[in-house]
Amino acid sequence: MSLPPIVVFDLDGTLAETAPDIMATLNTILTQEGLAALPLERARELVGAGARALIERGFRVSGRPLDSETLERLFEEFLLIYADNVAPNSYLFDGVLDALDTLAQDGFTLAVCTNKPILHTRLILDHFGISSRFAAVAGRDSYPYFKPDPRHLTGVIEQAKADPARAVMIGDSRTDIATAKAAGIPSICVPFGYTDVPIETLSPDLVIQHFDELPGAVRKMLDRVPAVS
Repeated sequence: MSLPPIVVFDLDGTLAETAPDIMATLNTILTQEGLAALPLERARELVGAGARALIERGFRVSGRPLDSETLERLFEEFLLIYADNVAPNSYLFDGVLDALDTLAQDGFTLAVCTNKPILHTRLILDHFGISSRFAAVAGRDSYPYFKPDPRHLTGVIEQAKADPARAVMIGDSRTDIATAKAAGIPSICVPFGYTDVPIETLSPDLVIQHFDELPGAVRKMLDRVPAVS
């Protein structure tokens, strides 16, 4: 029996708008440290590279140096605070559920590959009631490596028991594009996620404007709708 084709999704800024809750957690940390809260509008330049980088960036734009010991302490606090408030203001992007349904009906296995810790990833997927749609889910700490290391992506494809030669990565950032390129897998990106430059300038294989376009875009990438045999 041949392995099925697979569509692998990033989470933050791709499947879901999670910036409100991520930024709320960052602002809790900043205000605890005597700094001013940052507006949600800063999310595009701050979010997308993991919690440590988020905290570092938050302190940098606030004008305060941050030593490594303090960073690790605040990182651990961030994880605890975020786990208790992971998704009250987050939401799936329009068209996500229908796109997942169509891809599954077309015979594609679905997976998630994100640099968010696996605990928070699963909490968010459970919050939206979509965990069961994915054959495999890999967070930043699921393997000894993470995006843009291509083994993060190829590892989740192997975990999902799918065909890496018939795989597509769906993302919103330079990290997703770099990971897919390193793995030799085509990438489709959305323009409404977390990137500090227009996603088109980062040369993904394709950009879609709405999830309604995704099933057709995936077929275009693979030249056909592969059938599970």
